Formats: sequence, C-alpha cells, structure tokens
Amino acid sequence: MGHVSGRTYLAIPGPSVVPDRVLNAMHRASPNIYEGEIVAITHTLVADLRRLVLTDQHVAIYIANGHGAWEAAISNMFSRGDRALCAATGRFGHGWAEAARRMGVEVELVDFGMASPADPERIAAALRADTGHAIRAVLVTHVDTASSALSDIAALRAAIDAAGHPALLAVDAIASIGCDELRMDAWGIDVLVGACQKGLMLPPGLGFVWFSERAMQRSRSAGLVTPYWDWRPRGMATEFYQFFGGTAPTAHLHGLRESLDMILDEEGLPQVWRRHEALARAVWAAFDAWRAGGHDIALNIAAPGHRGRSVTAARIGNGGAGKLRRWLEAEAGVTLGIGLGMAMPGEPAYGDFLRIGHMGHANAHMVLGVLASMEAGMAALSIPHGPGAIEAAAAAFATSA
Repeated sequence: MGHVSGRTYLAIPGPSVVPDRVLNAMHRASPNIYEGEIVAITHTLVADLRRLVLTDQHVAIYIANGHGAWEAAISNMFSRGDRALCAATGRFGHGWAEAARRMGVEVELVDFGMASPADPERIAAALRADTGHAIRAVLVTHVDTASSALSDIAALRAAIDAAGHPALLAVDAIASIGCDELRMDAWGIDVLVGACQKGLMLPPGLGFVWFSERAMQRSRSAGLVTPYWDWRPRGMATEFYQFFGGTAPTAHLHGLRESLDMILDEEGLPQVWRRHEALARAVWAAFDAWRAGGHDIALNIAAPGHRGRSVTAARIGNGGAGKLRRWLEAEAGVTLGIGLGMAMPGEPAYGDFLRIGHMGHANAHMVLGVLASMEAGMAALSIPHGPGAIEAAAAAFATSA
C-alpha cells in the first residue's frame, strides 16, 4: 500500500503546477464578451505579453496548445513548397519540423542530437550554402522540453546575420518563457512561439505567437495562412472578437491576468529567472552527487551553460528511471516526466530516462522535496547512488538564490 495521503505533486515539465490564486481567478461565470471587464483585461494582457518577452512587436493569442502555436507560426511564414531550415536539439525540434513538412514546407533538418544545443556555425554554413536564399526561416527551439538542451538564440541571430542571409529567425520558447532569460528584440527574434501551461502556470489552452514587423510584412505573401491562424487580425485587432478569431477564452484570460501579475509586477522577471536558476542548480547538484563514484546516473546535457532552467532530463541506467518513477507515484505522491525521444517504448533503454519539471509555480521546498523523495526511492529500490545529494542540492540553492 502506498503512502500517498496528502497533496500530490506533478513534477513533470508541463502542464506545470497551477497556483491556487490562478485557479480561483478562473473560477467564475461566463461574462459579457461584447463590452466591460473582459475587454479591458484583454488590452492589458496584450501589453503585458509584450513585457513578458521584452518586445515592442506584435502578439497574437490563440485558443490552442503549443502544437497549435507551431502551426500558427508556420502558416504565417510559408507557402506550400517554401523551404525552412530547422535546428533540432530534441524531440520537440523534430516535432516542429514534422508539422512544417505535413503542411507542405520543404524542411532541411540540422540534427544536433539529443544531448547538445544548436551550433551557430553549422546553421551559418547551411545558410551560406543557400546562395539563392530559398530558405525563408530558421526554426529553432530555445529549450527543448525532451532533452532540456538550451540554445544560444543571440548567437544564432548573429550567425544568420554573418551569413548575409535574409531568413527569419523563428524560436519555440514554449518551455522557456517565464523561466529562462529571453529577450525577443535584443536577440533579434522575428517569430516567437509560446504557450500557457509551463512557465505561465495555467492549464493548457492558450498559445501565443509574437511576430516582428519584418515577419508581418513577409506574411503578406504566405500562401498557407487561413482565416483562423492569420496573425494579422489578432495582432492588430480593431474589434474584440478579432483577438481570438471568435469567442474569447474568458476563464483562461482571467487566469493569465493573475499569472502575469505574479510574474511581472510582484516577483519581477529578473527574480523569476534567478529563482529558476537556483532551482535548476539544486537539481543538477543532486544528480552530480548521485553519480559520484561511477554510478550509472547522469544528466542528459553535460555543460551547465547548455541546460534549460525549467526542466532537467536525466538517465538512471538498468531501467532505474522507470522503476523510480513508478515507485514515486505509488509511494510518495510525486509524478516525474517520462523520457521523450531517448528510446522508443518497448526498447530496453526506454526505462532509463526521466525528466524533472521545475518550472513556473515552484520553490525550494517543492524541488528539494522531490529530490529527497527520489533519494528515498533509490534506497527502497536498491538503485546504486552516491551519498550527500540532498545536502549538495540545499547548498546549491542557498548559494544561487
């Protein structure tokens, strides 16, 4: 019988924990959608969504998850037969590329594997080889939720510019918005894709696409765009219904108002970034201690500077990750994320991988509690591991906070 009385904890990399005050803000009857409070709130949300990613550019809100936001970005950038250059650093980079292919875009994939960020020089080389400038956009994932690889977006922008190529820079920041440092305008991002269920601390349901004036001008010739996905009415709405292509997602808008208040006006973006840094370093320190002595335990991304601050992908060999995940859910009330893209279900290695989400509404006692529960599970399951992980995690948090 499991010891799971008490509040359970979903420590997966999205959907993340939804704060009680966000749930309470969403828990209301449907309002008048033609005038009044919800209209006023939406105008404040548009302004604050720009603040969230540090941009003066346009933003479109969609009733969709991150996959829908991918499709919105693709449809506004491309016509059938156009070319895209996609830098894949994990399963979600491949997913965005596959979505583009299925929509009729010719994708040139630069695969960086599952354990490293995108290399700007390889992107520049691919663009220099495109002497006819057929590539309309470079698609890259800021933090791939599957691998936890963090790519240097400013360096990729510099590489595109150094190659003298006119391609747009399109960035999937679904797993990094509200967690990792992100500067749309300063980093030269043309199209930025996000969603509400990770760092923004809402249930899934809202997708976002920020787009520059340059991208908006390019979109005028995009043959894939359809009425619902067209970002121009949403980004430059003159009537309230245009923000959403129809009926507004009223409950989510109230929740988003609450979450943006928490992020932007109460904690502040710089402190949000520092908190996620401290939580991530606590997780990394624990894994370093567990690995010490040659144990078959490792973080997926070797270099700390290449790791996302919202999610950690890791390996515990001999099926240890799968065994530990099952034990934690049954005995400790903690759910960790499965490994994605590391091995196929049914393969022996599939049980070697897991992911820990430490994004959004998370603090030290939540993350340190997960790590202590993991150590208890390793002891219960006789998974070999080094000592001192919880002390190391606590010290890492204390010096990073």
